[in-house]
Amino acid sequence: MPADLAVLGLGQLGLPAARAATAAGIGTVGFLADPDAAAGINAGRPPAGGSLSAAELRRMLAAGFRASSDPADLGRVRTALICAATPPGAGHAPDLSAVREAAQALAPVLRPRMLVVLESTVHPGTTRDVLRPLLERGSGLRAGRDFHLAHAPGRLDPGSRTVGYAGIPRVIGGLTPACTEAAAAFYGRLADKVVRARGVQEAEAVKLLETNFRHVNIALVNEMAVLCHELGIDVWDVVRCAESKPFGFLAFRPGPGVGGRAAACDPGGRLRLVELAREVNERMPRYVTQRAAALLNEHGKSARGAHVLLLGVTYRPDLPDRQGAPAGEIASRLLTLGAELMFHDPFVAEWRVAGRPVARADSLYESAAAADLTLLLQHHSTYDLQGLAAKAQLLLDTRGATPAGAAHRL
Repeated sequence: MPADLAVLGLGQLGLPAARAATAAGIGTVGFLADPDAAAGINAGRPPAGGSLSAAELRRMLAAGFRASSDPADLGRVRTALICAATPPGAGHAPDLSAVREAAQALAPVLRPRMLVVLESTVHPGTTRDVLRPLLERGSGLRAGRDFHLAHAPGRLDPGSRTVGYAGIPRVIGGLTPACTEAAAAFYGRLADKVVRARGVQEAEAVKLLETNFRHVNIALVNEMAVLCHELGIDVWDVVRCAESKPFGFLAFRPGPGVGGRAAACDPGGRLRLVELAREVNERMPRYVTQRAAALLNEHGKSARGAHVLLLGVTYRPDLPDRQGAPAGEIASRLLTLGAELMFHDPFVAEWRVAGRPVARADSLYESAAAADLTLLLQHHSTYDLQGLAAKAQLLLDTRGATPAGAAHRL
């Protein structure tokens, strides 16, 4: 099947988009600059840390999907999605290096009437002021006149069993109204609903609002967790009761840190509440470490030399993604205190902290019984927390997943 769509960047955004397009019968090629990485995908090996299984990738390949490192393949399609990763860089701003590299690969083969959509998480103005000049200079074409340019903020719920790719409405904002309509026509083939933004910057700002909404609300409930612990109040019961209100409240739950690939965004340092939320959330790994040390001390043990078992080191439950997971910082702080660590995670075979390998617990219950402290950092569905609570000498649950009274909770 000849490719009609190119997806540049086969990571957290790109692979799901390529999978959805392939399932919709759209000939799709995934572009990677690294020939070895492209060959690995074509051999059925999904990228490490992603949400796509080997079986799902094999089904995509059988349906005609392929990966390529040849820029010439980009010039044969009608639509190109730039899904390059934009991890936090200097000053917490998105690092646009991979976006620029994708644009530089695409620009020389850009053809008239092609649709280019940026899905990467960026600050408002990036599509117009960064991507557009790169594409225009490299192609000699003009965006909005010779080719269509738009932004569609990435919206995914990895691991969700209830909402699939098609069920998530897609926001579209084009450089011109014609660009918006071209992008809407494309995403209408993948999603059940398309929402047209007024323009490209409005579409970019949607992701800014959605991401910061999550971070600010998590910061609030994290501060409540610290306060409630000091007052001897069960914060988990507080949240349970509060979410019974049918209006004006949306439940968030505390945890050991935020994690994830979308960091809180504050373009130009003008969103003071977002900066404060980042500070609150970045303190949580330190707070969890302090709680762990205090709990050991209350039971006549020092953190130095204590055997600590960490349960769940990924960012989300039942997924291998460790991007931004707070487990790394917590482990590093515990090592600094002199603790001896083991970990268990059904989705992680090997784990290193500060360049040092952490031993993996092969027998979960035996390791919990032997550890001075078991620290639940991620609640994978395979964990029998009631059974673990009965086995563990001390169990500190940072996710509020254990039955009330079965363990110490954040």
